[in-house]
Amino acid sequence: MDLSEIVARLHAQADPANAAGMARYGISTRNTLGVSVRSLRLMAREIGRNHELALDLWETDIREARILASIIDRPADVIEAQMEHWAAGFDSWEVCDQCCSNLFRKTSFARQKALEWSRRDALFVKRAGFVLMAQLAVHDRRAEANAFDPFLDAVRREAADDRNMVKKAVNWALRQIGKRDAALNRQAAALADTLRHDPAPSARWIGADAYRELTGEAVRLRLSGCTANP
Repeated sequence: MDLSEIVARLHAQADPANAAGMARYGISTRNTLGVSVRSLRLMAREIGRNHELALDLWETDIREARILASIIDRPADVIEAQMEHWAAGFDSWEVCDQCCSNLFRKTSFARQKALEWSRRDALFVKRAGFVLMAQLAVHDRRAEANAFDPFLDAVRREAADDRNMVKKAVNWALRQIGKRDAALNRQAAALADTLRHDPAPSARWIGADAYRELTGEAVRLRLSGCTANP
């Protein structure tokens, strides 16, 4: 399939009611057709990996085409300038999170961008930094525990940012790091305990929510290799 054929198929599957409903979940309805992510993944299987096509799909500025681009792109072909360009175009948490989950976490620039973007002021660029941290905590199984120390430092530094899309991503990163192994659980729980007594309301929310999960029985049992009773 070429670009024009894909765009035509996306328009053919458009669901205006679904597109309108996305607004309730904080998803931008600008250039949104209402095609489900499940449908996009099925289409991606037909298309296969294609870096050049992914770049072209992104430039259509259509929500569905951009998510599809993140699914079919080849991580090894992604360069730093592309990541910066795409991140600058994020206009909703969904496209941000899809790009980080489907593509950016698999690139050689993932850790670098996680830290760089966590310092940026742009709403969805900063969110992307912490989403990448959460994704790497889950998926980068080869990383040593101390590789997450800079991420925990970033969580502490940015926890006072009270923008909803940022604080939720900061919280997500902290929880995922703390669920990786027992040593990181102790570090993350200690940071969460500190944050829940912070003067900043957003930091207190992040800390209290993360502390509750990271010290809870379900996480404790999983990290100890046990299974909770049904």
